Amino acid sequence: MVFALSRGWIPGVNVPWGQLLGASTSEETVQHQLKVAKGFQVTLFDDQVPNARFMAVTRNGDLLVSQPKLGQVSLLLKDRNADGRADGQRVLIDGLKRPHGLALFEDWLYIAESDGVGRVPFDHSDGRIAGSYQKVVTGLADSGNHWTKTIGIGPDGWMYLTSGSTCNVCEEKDPHRATMMRFRPDGSNFQIYATGLRNSVGFDWSPKDGALYATDNGRDWLGNDFPPCELNRVEKDAFYGWPYANGDRIPDPDFGMGKNGANGDAKVRQKIKDSIPPVFEFRAHNAPLGIRFLRSPEQPDGYRESALVALHGSWNRDEKDGYKVVALHWNDEGEIRAEDFLWGFLSADRETVYGRPVDIAEDVRGNIYISDDYAGAIYRVQAGSVSQNNAETPVSNRPPISAPKKPLAIDGNAARQGAQIFERRNCIRCHQQLPLKDLSRRYTLKQLADYFDTPTPPMPDYGFSNSQKRALAHYLMEREIQGTGRQLENFLP
Repeated sequence: MVFALSRGWIPGVNVPWGQLLGASTSEETVQHQLKVAKGFQVTLFDDQVPNARFMAVTRNGDLLVSQPKLGQVSLLLKDRNADGRADGQRVLIDGLKRPHGLALFEDWLYIAESDGVGRVPFDHSDGRIAGSYQKVVTGLADSGNHWTKTIGIGPDGWMYLTSGSTCNVCEEKDPHRATMMRFRPDGSNFQIYATGLRNSVGFDWSPKDGALYATDNGRDWLGNDFPPCELNRVEKDAFYGWPYANGDRIPDPDFGMGKNGANGDAKVRQKIKDSIPPVFEFRAHNAPLGIRFLRSPEQPDGYRESALVALHGSWNRDEKDGYKVVALHWNDEGEIRAEDFLWGFLSADRETVYGRPVDIAEDVRGNIYISDDYAGAIYRVQAGSVSQNNAETPVSNRPPISAPKKPLAIDGNAARQGAQIFERRNCIRCHQQLPLKDLSRRYTLKQLADYFDTPTPPMPDYGFSNSQKRALAHYLMEREIQGTGRQLENFLP
């Protein structure tokens, strides 16, 4: 479908399309494709967690995972039988509105939905909800590009919450967008904490000095290598530049020069001068998301108190970049050095994508969990070398994530309406080079229709009605499974 870009059609869209309509991973991929830093081993903890995003570890060692597009949070049971895999999985709570960030505080589980924050009593001993779900923050906007909300409990006892911008670059009308906010655990004293943060999806506090660090995704459509994505040290009432500046106070070509005459220009120049530059710059379009400082005493000396950052990977540069987890190390002078920690999600020729890291969690025993919303998987990284027994572990026979294999009841009238939508939106323009594979195997009609609720960038959210989503799903399925429609495989992701 046609991408709505402020600067028109720009070459460089290089999307990992498997995320749009499904991908899968396997033990073989982990064993032969992924690489981990020396002194660690990586295994596949669970490969049945579609749209796995942010995580939290319970006191009992179980893992909570948000799945925004499914509207649910799942619980993965700790590996008690030592076979390297989660001992089981169940949906903990569903019916939520695009849940993303998770935080455990006292006997509460906090969930950041796209339009607010709720909490529910949680029993750590058996991993079950112990009461009713209640909203403590409501009325937050979730329109536009960056609808996710991420939550964390600070060492000061406040709950912190981030909300990204509605757009690639603009001056927001809603003061809560492109900010970090905070509130008391009961929802009181809600306030904006810091501004000018375009899309700070992940944040954490350093165990060394308690400083708050947040990742931030730089804007698009200024070339392959600009602007950098950022790591910011976030302080109360500070302004971090967006949309007027990028990186180290470099004026934005659209908003960095002002637009209201001499007075406006002076105000913008002062805003840029007063903005706080990043403490570390990631490569452009690497899309840093989750960040986690390692705290467990079980970690090797060189990694304890270092931070791991998940680079989700680019979608809008000519050659893909990112798609890995990096470790950030601080020296005594506060300088930051980055090194690869888990990589191989991108092939050597930078064409094939095997996964897109999202978030990092750590338990008290030093197990590091990494979520992947592209493959619908959770990986576990542990200190130590892979044993001979682990090296010879047979490849899992568990099938990839797929829809129930039942006949598709295609509605001809709906399919014809979907064809009109597909033509009217000129979908061919963007999708003619992007093959579609096995839609009917991976999805039910409802699952495919639901995809249009939260499309993955750069596909815009067209705000389709339920009938329009249904029509498109029926059309795409019909064209795939009918012999007269085989040519559609050249048009879709």
